Amino acid sequence: MRIFFSSLIFLLFSHTANSAAKIEHWQTTQGSPVFYVQTKGLPMVDIQVVFDAGSARDGNQQGIAALTSALLDTGAGVWNADEIAQRFESVGAQFGINVSRDNATLSLRSLTEEKLLDKALLTMQEILSKPAFKEADFQREKSRTLAGLKHREESPGALASIAFFKSLYHDHPYAHPVAGVVETVSGFSVDDLRAFYKQYYVASNAMVVIVGDLNKQQAKLTAESLISGLDIGQKPVALPEVSFSKQGVVKHIEFPSTQTHVLAGLIGDHRKDPDYFSLYVGNHILGGSGLVSQLFAEVREKRGLAYSAYSYFSPMLRKGPFTMGLQTRNDQTDQAVQVMLKTLKNFVKNGPTEDALIAAKKNITGGFAMRFDTNSKLTSYVSMIGFYQLPLDYLEVFQQKVDAVTVVSIKDAFQRRVRPEFIHTITVGATE
Repeated sequence: MRIFFSSLIFLLFSHTANSAAKIEHWQTTQGSPVFYVQTKGLPMVDIQVVFDAGSARDGNQQGIAALTSALLDTGAGVWNADEIAQRFESVGAQFGINVSRDNATLSLRSLTEEKLLDKALLTMQEILSKPAFKEADFQREKSRTLAGLKHREESPGALASIAFFKSLYHDHPYAHPVAGVVETVSGFSVDDLRAFYKQYYVASNAMVVIVGDLNKQQAKLTAESLISGLDIGQKPVALPEVSFSKQGVVKHIEFPSTQTHVLAGLIGDHRKDPDYFSLYVGNHILGGSGLVSQLFAEVREKRGLAYSAYSYFSPMLRKGPFTMGLQTRNDQTDQAVQVMLKTLKNFVKNGPTEDALIAAKKNITGGFAMRFDTNSKLTSYVSMIGFYQLPLDYLEVFQQKVDAVTVVSIKDAFQRRVRPEFIHTITVGATE
C-alpha cells in the first residue's frame, strides 16, 4: 500500500513544462501508431492503448462496445478480476478502461522501476490479448448494465441527452447512447462480445500513447510488448458523414419532476474542422466560460431563471453536437428557453465585442499550460492528437491559433455553422 500512496503523491506533483511536450511518433512492427513524450524528473509513466471501438461501432447491437470493454478486466489469462486488481495494486499501478462514442481506451499509470513496471505491463498485456470472457462474468456485467439502463429511465437529464442525440443524428452511429438500450443489451450473448473483441481489438485498429520517464528505446519495447499478442486484423471502415438537418425541432418529454431539463443545439464541428478555433473561442464568450458567459448573464444573473446556463461544442471524429443547456422550474421553462435562444440569435447576428474577445483570449491562453501540467493531463491531450490525427505541434501552436481568432472570424463561423432556425430543443419535465 505504501507504493500505491507514493504513486498518488507523484500524480499530484508531477509537472510537464510547455517545452517538454514534444511528441514523437512511430509505428510498431504490427503497424500500430505510437505517440510518445518523454518527461523527466519523476519515475512515472502513463500509457494508453486506444482502439477505434467506441459505441459508433455498435451497429444494430447498441451497447456492445461498452459491455465488451467492461468485461476485459474481469478475467484475463489465468487471472480473475480480483487477482488482476491485486496485481496492479501490489505495484502501485492504476488501471482503467473507458469507452466513448469514438473509441475505447485502456489506461495504465505505473512507477517506472523495472520490477514494478514489468508486472504492471504484463498484466495489461494479458487484459489486451487474452480476455477470458467467462459466462459468469458476462452475466454479472450484463445484469449490472441492465440495472443501470433501467435506472437511467428515472433521470430526466439522461432522458434529455438521449432524446437530443437521437433528434440530431437520427440513424447515424452517434445517435444512440454509449451504454446502449435495454432492448438490445438484454439480447446479448457472451459470443457477441467475443466477436466484437475479435473484430475491433486488433493491432491495425490500435494506437499506443506513452508519456513519462521512459527513454525512447524503453518506450519502443513497451509499445511492442503491449501490442505483440494482438491479431493484426483490419482497420474498420470509416464512419459515415453526419447529415445536417435544415429544420428546427421542438420536443417535450413529460416527466414527474419539479425542474425541467433543457438541451438545445444542432450539429457542430469535428476535431479537424477549419472553423474549430473561431467556434471554440466564440463559444467561450457565449456560454463556455461559466459565470462570465453571455448565457449565464442573461439567464441567471439578469432573470434568475436557472442556477446555470451553458453551451459547448463536442467535436468528434465526425461532427459532434453544439449544445446549450439549463435546468429550470417547470413554470419558467418557456421563458428560460426563449431567453436562451434569443441570446444565441443576438450572438450569431452581432458576434462578440472586441473587449469580450480580448478577455476570452486571455482566459483561454492564460490557463492553457495548466491543462497539461501533469503526465495524466498531457497523456489525454496526446491521445486526442493521435486518435484524431491532429498536427503533432498542436499544443505548441494552440495559443497562436487562439490569438489569430478575430471578431469577424467568430461572426462568420457562427453565422455559417450555428443557424438558430435549425436548433433542436428538447425539454424533459412536468407540464405546468
